Amino acid sequence: MTAVTEDLVVLLDDDGAPVGTHARADVHGTSTPLHLAFSCHLFDRAGRLLMTRRALAKRTWPGVWTNSFCGHPRPGEDPVDAVHRYAAHELGIAVVDVRPALPDFRYRAVDAGGVVENEVCPVFFASTDQEPAPRPDEVAEHVWADPADVALVVRRAPWTLSPWFVEQVDQLGAGSPYA
Repeated sequence: MTAVTEDLVVLLDDDGAPVGTHARADVHGTSTPLHLAFSCHLFDRAGRLLMTRRALAKRTWPGVWTNSFCGHPRPGEDPVDAVHRYAAHELGIAVVDVRPALPDFRYRAVDAGGVVENEVCPVFFASTDQEPAPRPDEVAEHVWADPADVALVVRRAPWTLSPWFVEQVDQLGAGSPYA
């Protein structure tokens, strides 16, 4: 693939069908079009969730605590392959047992700077037995946390977390690691 293809995101119509592509670097703004993304909740052997704090240089929600990692599948790329690619790129680790948790998750949110997230964003669970070595331009901090403690933060202080993560935990509900 060329560098240009690698930097494209898939644009979607209101029904979630692909309608084109857009440069990833320019897709998020005050009128972000609906596009394809993914979100991953990564667990270790002890069942702890990797929580990450977004780098301060991130365009959206800089410095906010969120799920393990998120990203955008390239045109024609299977989202599971994108999960593996982003885990290696952002966290320096390999993931296993990637499985869908919320395959139809969709959200729209506006951060304090006016930048809009507008995504069809399947949510995956995955596992690792490796310790992350995050890229500082992606992750400011990380911590392994008990999912029950995370659920408590979601209920009591949702403003401290990314809005997509709060919605994901709410939608996962009973039977999830956060129950």
